[in-house]
Amino acid sequence: MHGQHGVGLCALRRAGEPYERASGKLAAHTMVTTGAMAKRIDRLEQAGLVTRRRSDADQRSRIVRFTESGRDLIDRAFTDHMRNERRLLDLLTSTEAEALETLLASWLSPMDNPSGDA
Repeated sequence: MHGQHGVGLCALRRAGEPYERASGKLAAHTMVTTGAMAKRIDRLEQAGLVTRRRSDADQRSRIVRFTESGRDLIDRAFTDHMRNERRLLDLLTSTEAEALETLLASWLSPMDNPSGDA
């Protein structure tokens, strides 16, 4: 179930309290078209994981919000993900873990400073 609904739910969870976001912003955050996002939201709504309402600020826009079931699902998925990550990292020796940390820091550095001013 996590993979089936994961992308939309993760983007909504990252929105923070009250865990709602305009459907267009969800599309932008997940790098899909608004049409593709509408289909995903339809499936999430049919599964009882989100609700949709008109935006108070712009009646053309729809606001997507977690249901209690949706929030519970994403929180369980995150917990499962972190547990699995810990399991994988525990397979490394301390030397391997340090090497991985150095490699990841080097790899992420350009993303942390996209202007290239390292």
